[in-house]
Amino acid sequence: MDRSDLQILAEARVADAEALLQTGRWAAAYYLLGYAIECGLKACAVKQFREHEEPDRKVVNDFYTHRLDQLLNISGVKDALERRAAADPQFQTNWNAVRDWNEASQYKHATTEVKARDMLIAVTDTASGVLTWLKTQW
Repeated sequence: MDRSDLQILAEARVADAEALLQTGRWAAAYYLLGYAIECGLKACAVKQFREHEEPDRKVVNDFYTHRLDQLLNISGVKDALERRAAADPQFQTNWNAVRDWNEASQYKHATTEVKARDMLIAVTDTASGVLTWLKTQW
């Protein structure tokens, strides 16, 4: 899997989540939106790997996590994300909503419609969405 695959997956998971929202599948949509952010952060992180160089072991190990905080740390975009959040209160709000996601959400069936739709906005808002911004970084 390469950076292009991760970019495609991020966008596909958003499309899947939008279809699930239309059918009232709130929990599944919420999970896939978080997974889209995971793919976006990983697409940024692979830019840190250099051909013909042995990558840092911690970076490689952290790459295989689903924890967004760890992925942000290895993504190469943490400082830029923090600057963006400081300059754009809506982006900060969106990041706060997104960073609470974790892989265990796939096992939660009681996610509300409001939470799922708020996550969609946090991820895809054209002005301040987290994935929208990550796409400018990957």
